[in-house]
Amino acid sequence: MTAPTIGVVIPAYNEGARLPGFVEQLTRVCLATASPILELIVLDDGSAPEQAAKERASVEAAQAQLTREGSPHRFRFVAAERNSGKGSAIRKGWREADPQAEWLAFLDADGAVSADEFLRLATLAATSRDFDVVVGSRVQMAGRHVERSLFRHLQGRVFATLTDLQFHLGYYDTQCGAKLFRASLLRPLLDRLQEDRWLLDVELLVLMREQGARPLEVPIDWADAGDSKVRFGVDAVRMFLGLKKMHRRLHLLQKHT
Repeated sequence: MTAPTIGVVIPAYNEGARLPGFVEQLTRVCLATASPILELIVLDDGSAPEQAAKERASVEAAQAQLTREGSPHRFRFVAAERNSGKGSAIRKGWREADPQAEWLAFLDADGAVSADEFLRLATLAATSRDFDVVVGSRVQMAGRHVERSLFRHLQGRVFATLTDLQFHLGYYDTQCGAKLFRASLLRPLLDRLQEDRWLLDVELLVLMREQGARPLEVPIDWADAGDSKVRFGVDAVRMFLGLKKMHRRLHLLQKHT
């Protein structure tokens, strides 16, 4: 079996309704494009049994179709024992990825970033020698289409501002659910990653910067999929407090290394 170029983790929690359609979309794109070769790992994060069954069935059907048509891409379904959060699911998925993959990535299960857009990012990463981190960005600009409620946009801008005040990362959007990392730089960091939920994005960008990774932020098309698992207000406060806590932890870690 040909080694994948990119190991992509799709964390899924009770996504039995949305994931199957997105898996079909990803399958169509894979069948139309031979490279870069993708290993798509759906990591179920302790979903209810009936939800997990639907997720698994969609992945198995997709893999069967890829096999029938001789595609080099592949799907896998991996189930966590219990719900631990998006960040935890991504980390588990990366440990399951083919060790020969040159890039490790994650992609949200809701389809807000389309299969075509993700393939555009993946192709950019796989063909570039100039960047080690490729980050999708929900920025309104000519040639790009972003569908997002005003309230969610404003909350995102507040969080991005707070993140930059803490870490000075310089990204417009740290939370878009499509990111790719050069595996040779990311794998040594897997044991250092601790964020189990939404703040894994920021932790990754901070630690990759420490490794000297060269970033590229790419404006993408994005469509709000609705039914967000982020709770307005409550999670914004928790994420802010989480940023402060993570900043203290990483600062202390730097002082002792």
